[in-house]
Amino acid sequence: MVVTKISQEICLTEYPVGMPADYNFKLVQVEIPEPTKEGEFLVRNIWMSVDPYMRGRMRKEVGRSNNYIAPFKLGQRLEGACIGQVIASKNNRFAIGEYVLGMFGWREYWLSNGSDVIKVNQKIAPIQSFLGTFGMTGLTAYVGLLKIGELKDYDTVFVSAASGAVGSIVCQIAKTKGCRVIGSAGSEEKVKWLVDQAGIDYAFNYKQVDDISAELIKVCPNKIDIYFDNVGGKHLEAALGNLKTFGRIVLCGIISQYNSNSPIPGPSNLFLAIINRLKLQGFIVRDHYDMLNEFHTAMAKWVDEGKIKWKETVLEGIENAPKAFIGLFKGENFGKMLVKIGPDPAV
Repeated sequence: MVVTKISQEICLTEYPVGMPADYNFKLVQVEIPEPTKEGEFLVRNIWMSVDPYMRGRMRKEVGRSNNYIAPFKLGQRLEGACIGQVIASKNNRFAIGEYVLGMFGWREYWLSNGSDVIKVNQKIAPIQSFLGTFGMTGLTAYVGLLKIGELKDYDTVFVSAASGAVGSIVCQIAKTKGCRVIGSAGSEEKVKWLVDQAGIDYAFNYKQVDDISAELIKVCPNKIDIYFDNVGGKHLEAALGNLKTFGRIVLCGIISQYNSNSPIPGPSNLFLAIINRLKLQGFIVRDHYDMLNEFHTAMAKWVDEGKIKWKETVLEGIENAPKAFIGLFKGENFGKMLVKIGPDPAV
């Protein structure tokens, strides 16, 4: 008789219109069998990540999709980055007790054959940091700033959503290069952390500023070299008006528009990209996995030297995963938004 685990999982019941809501999601129970075939192993999830890009997968695919990754299917469990512990194994490469990272979030248990799963070394950093600072979040910041943005020592860098998971790491990597860093955030608490803990030069609460461009003119009279865009909209328009000739814009995210039901007009001053010979480039982090080892080496060094700090917002329980996800679009996360699904026996 095959023993099974009862796994609670989150599935999508309907595609959201505008801001996602609780009723778009459903908590279900499914049976997950113990491993029976050679090469299989069973994982109990401990941590999972929710990320803004997931909103793009919550749209019905019509004709030619503009998504770089397939939409979620209704009635099926969602997926995303997660870290769990092997609790049963018939795979000699994955032993019971080891921690692994995979794309099997939004559930309590999952069965794997080892494909697209990597081990996590808890001796380097807390395991959940491999979903953030040491994971795709940190790699996104590293690739975006250094490769796409072509960061130079002592550049002036403007970062939107600077207290977010990616933005906060971007800010601190730039500071390791002696750059002047300006950041926008959505609360006074976040602004204070950026200056006092992350060590950036100036931060402002965009909700309390009438004109983002005027704020940049005030603090960057000599203009900026790089704008790292996590927001789009008014932030992008303001940056376009304040970049130096041959400035660079790193297009990482556009969270201000993810829940829009119709196309949003582009910046009214995009012509400045021609006049000032600006570089605007978008990127997807999975195209740059060849930089992963380089990134891990650099990040470990910076953390050891006390140059990188990070914040986490944690909700407990798989049932709160939708709440955590929705919170991303309400600015409820400070740093990386995580869901703790189960206990970590090592803690």
